[in-house]
Amino acid sequence: MEIAKKSVVLIKPYSSVKKPDIPKCRPMSVILRILMTASMIISAGVLVALIGCILINGIPALIKYSPSVFSWEYTSENVSMTPAIINTLIITAISLIIAVPVGISAAIYLTEYAKKGSRLVKLIRIAAETLSGIPSIVYGLFGYLFFVLTLGMGYSMISGAVTLAIMILPLIIRTTEEALLSVPDSYREGSFGLGAGRLRTIFHVVLPSAVPGITAGVILAAGRIVGESAALIFTAGTFAAVPDSLTDSARTLSVHMYALLSEGLYTEQAFASAVFLLLVVIGINALSKYAAKKLTDR
Repeated sequence: MEIAKKSVVLIKPYSSVKKPDIPKCRPMSVILRILMTASMIISAGVLVALIGCILINGIPALIKYSPSVFSWEYTSENVSMTPAIINTLIITAISLIIAVPVGISAAIYLTEYAKKGSRLVKLIRIAAETLSGIPSIVYGLFGYLFFVLTLGMGYSMISGAVTLAIMILPLIIRTTEEALLSVPDSYREGSFGLGAGRLRTIFHVVLPSAVPGITAGVILAAGRIVGESAALIFTAGTFAAVPDSLTDSARTLSVHMYALLSEGLYTEQAFASAVFLLLVVIGINALSKYAAKKLTDR
């Protein structure tokens, strides 16, 4: 009889089950949702309007003045942007070569070696945040007074590249630091538990996990360099040609656009340069994301 007994589980019918109370939609929540949706629409609308204005005015001009606008040498007849494109790539590469190792090393020290909560760390973070908010024209004046005049470099590509490296350094430090802090401490503890040292843990465990965040900071820094004009006018100059050396003056693509618009004679060519500048920024972002994906997979 005991074996034949079976336990019976009584299940209440669905109609008798008490339904959870669904909170009513409050007016403040509706207002906040409307405001957030409106902010998203405005942000996307501004971006679409900017890109649309550049493409509508720039693509016809680019077709109209091709291929003269891509001539190797700049003249008042062809208003070529090729020297400016080459100068932009060179200055961007030099600035990143200078700023990225220094910024990543500083972020590693702040997160892995410095004592947490120390006054030095707080001071460095406040200084980095303050430097990030300084207008680029101030960096240009500093580069002009220090590199151009005091050190005697003159208007040159190296003066502009070093000035831009100083300008993007706080951005790289802060983004890299946040990327390193986002790596769980369990990764470090597991590496230490397996006998790895601090240096090996940083380069083989922490940094590979933080590559996406670091790459995002480098992308933002590269985008700021490509679109910078105020700091370069005072340091690199506006000479429209491919320089023979890094000590010669040169203009980047953004400075080239500014010069054409300020003259008021080559507005269509300026819009054509804006289209190509947009393509350069998109290309840099795509290449950086591809490199970050490869490094993450490895």
